[in-house]
Amino acid sequence: MRRNGRLSVAVLGAGLIGVDLATKVMRSDSLDLRLVVGRDATTPGLRRLAGLGMPVSADGIASLVDTDEPFDVAFDATNAMAHAEHADRLAPLDTMLIDLTPSRVGHMVVPTVNGSEAVGHRDINMVSCGGQASIPILHAVSRRHQIDYVEVVTTAASLSVGHSTRLNLDEYIETTQDAVRHFTEVKDVKSILNISPATPPATFRVAMSLIGRDLAAESVRSEVTAAVDRLRSFIEGFDVTACTVDGEKAFIAVQVTSSGDRIPGYAGNLDIINSAALHVAEQYAASRLQIAGAERS
Repeated sequence: MRRNGRLSVAVLGAGLIGVDLATKVMRSDSLDLRLVVGRDATTPGLRRLAGLGMPVSADGIASLVDTDEPFDVAFDATNAMAHAEHADRLAPLDTMLIDLTPSRVGHMVVPTVNGSEAVGHRDINMVSCGGQASIPILHAVSRRHQIDYVEVVTTAASLSVGHSTRLNLDEYIETTQDAVRHFTEVKDVKSILNISPATPPATFRVAMSLIGRDLAAESVRSEVTAAVDRLRSFIEGFDVTACTVDGEKAFIAVQVTSSGDRIPGYAGNLDIINSAALHVAEQYAASRLQIAGAERS
């Protein structure tokens, strides 16, 4: 544990995700934001954060590696291609790296499904925004019902999809599909991503179509409600807009409205993955505090 009983934190990336994430970390009681890192001092995000008084650097991953005191936690909000290098260079420093890119390099974590596993790993992958919105529900339903096919259709406003995300569209789809398969044990999975140019911007939403056996409306809705209740402990703007069952088919749709911070309400895609990543980091901080307390007693 670092000063004031909080873990020291760095954020890699000063795009849409990085700026909002840095703001969220600043409000945390257990995390201490020590640095936000970019690669170009003239980027709007880095300049905005510097103007807010946050510590920034334009030296990239070197800022985290060439330091006398390694960071306890680093959030990687860059792109999937860069993450492998970041993980490799930070590994000797014992820094927990929480990856918000769809790199598939680290251990996949969805907080309400397997969040407790994060403590045992040093490279955590947060899957994707669509994965964080759909997997808690799909995991809950698939535990109680035999599901043979899952289709996940994610729609995000164009203005909420930054440059790094656009570089990783293929990785986004593949990582989401892999994660749904992993957490539901359903082999036949399809993921689709729609980037909407609509005006006004479309609020982030995810539609899930399922084909299975012995589906009952009451049991499906019960599992969905329980999963959503768990999610709302850290993402308040999560709402179910449809939940229907017709024979062997079920359809579930959700919408995520951002709580604000540095992003608009329609950008729930950014809010949900940032909130999930923050939740993992705070749970890690809590476990570190327990260990430190036990060692002192």
